[in-house]
Amino acid sequence: MNAQKRLAIFERLAQAIPDPTTELEHSSTFELLIAVILSAQATDKGVNIATRKLFKVANTPQAILDLGLAGLESYIKTIGLYHAKANNVLKCCQQLVELHGGEVPESRAALEALAGVGRKTANVILNTAFGQPTIAVDTHLFRVGNRTKLATGKNVLQVEQRFLSLTPKQFLRDAHHLLILHGRYTCTARSPKCGDCCIADLCEFHDKQLRPVKPPAES
Repeated sequence: MNAQKRLAIFERLAQAIPDPTTELEHSSTFELLIAVILSAQATDKGVNIATRKLFKVANTPQAILDLGLAGLESYIKTIGLYHAKANNVLKCCQQLVELHGGEVPESRAALEALAGVGRKTANVILNTAFGQPTIAVDTHLFRVGNRTKLATGKNVLQVEQRFLSLTPKQFLRDAHHLLILHGRYTCTARSPKCGDCCIADLCEFHDKQLRPVKPPAES
């Protein structure tokens, strides 16, 4: 894929998605961090249902520590792997209190040193909370990158590095959210909506389904 086509793709995505941002509900960087930790192998919708109740009673590291393990689990038990996530959240909050004065650090190294935080989570925080031009590659971005040929790779790190080197500079800050929303609602894993896709003529996916779905046969 050449640079001209890549630029046109991002221009169209930006036009189709005028407000690219996370769908995880939060009112602070700390709330976003906790929501992202909880979102691993879970849907944003499911996380939001849990955190709406949790953040009403505990929206600081110390407040969550005060809940204790059982208290925290009572709010997030509807989320998959909630026990392991609760332990990570409590350890993370303890680190924030002891090492960072209760604030979320702004460096990658400090973020990745927190319990429950890996490269992808750090990228989300650096981009969404601090406006850094990072790209967190999840299943949606991995699929969209390889399917469209915007950024191909055999693993998430390769795809991330390709996106960072090939994405037009003016779109680097919003690229993560443009691509994740496109992957979530249009370029879906099963039955991608190619007929409704704003970049269908630019995408290099060889198995496009551009024709409308046939109505069921009358019985």
